[in-house]
Amino acid sequence: MANQYPIGAVLVGKVTGIQPYGAFVALDEETQGLVHISEIAHGYVKDVRDYLKIGDEVNVKILSVDHESGKISLSIKAVEEKSKPIAKQKTENEASRGFNTLREKLQEWIEQSKHENIIKK
Repeated sequence: MANQYPIGAVLVGKVTGIQPYGAFVALDEETQGLVHISEIAHGYVKDVRDYLKIGDEVNVKILSVDHESGKISLSIKAVEEKSKPIAKQKTENEASRGFNTLREKLQEWIEQSKHENIIKK
């Protein structure tokens, strides 16, 4: 098994099972490994099923091989480039526009407030 699946190798596998703690991925007809929930994606993963389903083909990196038990630890996130979450990208892309809008509105609100104070007096 060590020669066939060396640590650090990147392979394509097929998701064969999903548990709350991770996903089982078949590397061939006889060998499968576990992608622990912490190795599925960069950031917090609450539910494995939000990221994977049975039958998905995924790129995995071999993290460790236990020769006595025959267990193989895999990682999906180690293969993927770490990227910014979509929500964070949106916030950063729109940040200047959002603050500019507030800046533009601020003067209008100040004028409205002055006008309302004059009417009340």
